[in-house]
Amino acid sequence: MARNPDSVLSCVDMNGDVLADGVLRYAFRQLLGNNGYVHVVNVPESFDHVEFLKEMGEFQPTPTGTVVGDVKPERGMDDVNHGQNRGGLTPHTEGYEFHGLPPRYLGLWCVNPPAGQGGETTIFDGNRVLTEFTDDERVHLRDTAYRWGSTEGLARHGVRPTAEHPVLEEHDGETIFRFSTNYLVVPDGDDVARRVIDRGNELFAERHIAVRYRRHDLLVWDNWRMLHSRNAFEDPERHLKRVQIAA
Repeated sequence: MARNPDSVLSCVDMNGDVLADGVLRYAFRQLLGNNGYVHVVNVPESFDHVEFLKEMGEFQPTPTGTVVGDVKPERGMDDVNHGQNRGGLTPHTEGYEFHGLPPRYLGLWCVNPPAGQGGETTIFDGNRVLTEFTDDERVHLRDTAYRWGSTEGLARHGVRPTAEHPVLEEHDGETIFRFSTNYLVVPDGDDVARRVIDRGNELFAERHIAVRYRRHDLLVWDNWRMLHSRNAFEDPERHLKRVQIAA
């Protein structure tokens, strides 16, 4: 587990003065493009997370229809794989189980950080996984349509989406990398897809970045590039806000 200071952005300078909006946005874009994610810290009480993120693109509704969603433990969900519980999550990207393009960016900001251990959002650059695959293997991952399922938690809410997508897709000259530890259905004999999952999980476990939240912290990442998960935690008061931002 690591922390990458190169992608941490403070809202205040060395003198304790709040950065000018234009300076903050410029640095934010640079870090997001270079590293695939940004962790914004020392965020003042007056900071408007929603207005800041709106300039990145249109918000997409979450699977349950909310546009600005709450990420906090939901009663009766600790026994299934679900974002709204206290359990750990396995590495994945967002939106693979729905038709169309997945969200380009995900944004989380902290309303109430968890007390005690755990609760970090963990992320890893998917490009590091893809470098282990040959050109022919990448063509296979682009040309093969796989079936993708969804979590048990969503099913309890009556949401049971499935879709067919390749693992890799090109859109406007950029690569979309879809990844799921549990819900990519690998056909018999497809060793390339199986190795994507296995190596993705191995590399994630060895080299992921763990983001520990303080109140008002903002975390944004490129969902077409980065894998993410979450460490388990105990505190039922952990509360984040969440948005999905379209391409």
